[in-house]
Parts: sequence; structure tokens; C-alpha cells
Amino acid sequence: MTDYTYLGPDQEIYATGMIYDLMSLFAFLLRVVDTRKAKGKRYILGTLLTLILLAKLGGEDKPTGITEWVANRVEQLVEMKILPQANAPCHMTFRRILSFVIQTEELERLVGEYHRSQLKEGVEIVLTMDGKTLKGTIPAGEMRGIHLLSLYVPDQGLVLVEAAVDRKENEIVVAPKILKQVNLSGAIVIGDAMHTQRSVSEQIVTAGGDYIWTVKGNQPRTEWAIEKLFVHEACNVKLGAGLSKEIQVASLVNKGHGRRETRTLWASTELNEYLDWLGVKQVFRLERLIWHEKHHGYTREVVYGLTSLSPQQASPKKLIRLLRSY
Repeated sequence: MTDYTYLGPDQEIYATGMIYDLMSLFAFLLRVVDTRKAKGKRYILGTLLTLILLAKLGGEDKPTGITEWVANRVEQLVEMKILPQANAPCHMTFRRILSFVIQTEELERLVGEYHRSQLKEGVEIVLTMDGKTLKGTIPAGEMRGIHLLSLYVPDQGLVLVEAAVDRKENEIVVAPKILKQVNLSGAIVIGDAMHTQRSVSEQIVTAGGDYIWTVKGNQPRTEWAIEKLFVHEACNVKLGAGLSKEIQVASLVNKGHGRRETRTLWASTELNEYLDWLGVKQVFRLERLIWHEKHHGYTREVVYGLTSLSPQQASPKKLIRLLRSY
């Protein structure tokens, strides 16, 4: 079966921000343990943490910047009932909170719990697992800085959980830990080739979720089998034969930013019994053909992958959209 759909310029996917319900978030921040003595406290810890979070969302990440950000918005913050009075906390208040009062792990856990509470019910949850090195954290003379692995909800702009990857480890070690912190029932987890691991796949399927992985050289036998399957089918087509009844094809075309991108995906169930992956229901070949108007030339990329989603759950067209969200 072949299915073609054109996505015009008006159908571009734009990232949207998250709307914070401050009263709901405030309730979570009130649960952070306040280790300060009662004497001399002018602001409750929940209020200070809310101000720090707002200032950080505004681009400030140091006590001086946070203090200035709050001082310049005192009237609005009072009107919003975030500040109890028209006085901004001083620089040292924020510095003490950030340096001595709060436990980073506790705050991250509560904010992550808040984010998970904001997931929309009744919609398909797609989780992307991706790692990034924070800009400006690589020490002089070294190759790597602070590296975080995150579990992200692209459709809702949510980071559900993230964890630092130790320099002596890699993302493969941390992935099972962050997956344990999230309810995976009914969710679809998408990751790159590094996370294409049998143990992680089993963890997701056992928890009631599904996975979509790309396959590269770290799983040579699996990559070889999938590539050989689709090369064989392509040869048959060139010789005048039709596609196997076990193979479906779809293409999506997208224009924008001076280029035209055609994504074509072939999906098959023919290797389900052959591959030793728990829950595998389809394998696929994704080809991205990009026409660059500026250079009047094409670039081409082919990747192979596998998923626990059946053809009934995810057609080739849906698989393209899911992979595109990653």
C-alpha cells in the first residue's frame, strides 16, 4: 500500500511554550523543606522559589540578575499576589536560598512531579529521550562539560525528568533510571541509536509502553538484517515485481526555509519472528531527501529502525510524524 501526503508551508509545526499555573506550582514548591530558622524570615520559601523560577524563565541564572529581575517587576508581582508587599527580596536572600537552603535534588524532583501532573489526559503521550551538553560548562582543556539526559514531551513542551550523566558513564547507564521515574503505561518512547538497547526496550514494554528506535552500528546484526530486507525488496521492485504484502510505504513532503524535504518510510512485519527484541512489531527504513534551493542540490539520508507499535497502531505515515517530532 502506497500513501502520499503533501504538507504545505502553512502546516509547519511550531514549538509552543508551557503555561505555568502559578498557584498549582506554588503548592508543589511549598513542599520543599525550609531549613532556615524562623527568626528573621520575611518571605516564605515557596514565594522565593517561585520568584527564582520566574526570573530564570526570563533568562536570569545568577543571584544579582534574579534580584534585578524581581526589583523591576515588584508592582506586577504584588498585583499577581506573588509578593505580599511592594518590597523585593535582597541579593543575599536569593544567594542564601540557592547556596545553603534548598536541596537541588529535592527541588528537581518536585518540579518534575509538577510537570508530570500537567500532562494532558486522553491524548497519546510521546516521550523523546535525548541528551545534551550544557553550553558554557566545558572546562578548559577538557572535551566534555555537564551533560544531561532528558525525557521530553515535544507536543506539550514539557521536560518530565532529567539527570546528569557522569563523565565516567554514558547515557545508556542513565536511561533506565529516568524511565523508572515516569509512568510509561500507554506512552511511546523515541530515542536515537544509542538507546537502542534490549534491556531498555524490555523495561518500556513491561511497563506498558512502546518504543521506536533507530538502529546503527552499535547493533550490527539487527541493522544488517533490516537493511538486507529492504535492499532485497528494492531490487524486486526494480525488476518489475511489486512490494511484498508485508510492506507498507508512505511519503510526506514539507517545504520551508529554502528547502523541500521528502520523507519516505517503508515498514515491514517480516522480521518480527527473526529479531530477538522483546515486543518488536515492525521494522522500517526511513529516507530523507532534501532539496536545497540555495545550492540547487540534494542531500540524502537513510536510517533503519524498529518499533513495538503494530501496523494497526502506527501506519508508515504515523511513524514518519512520530520520528519527525523527535
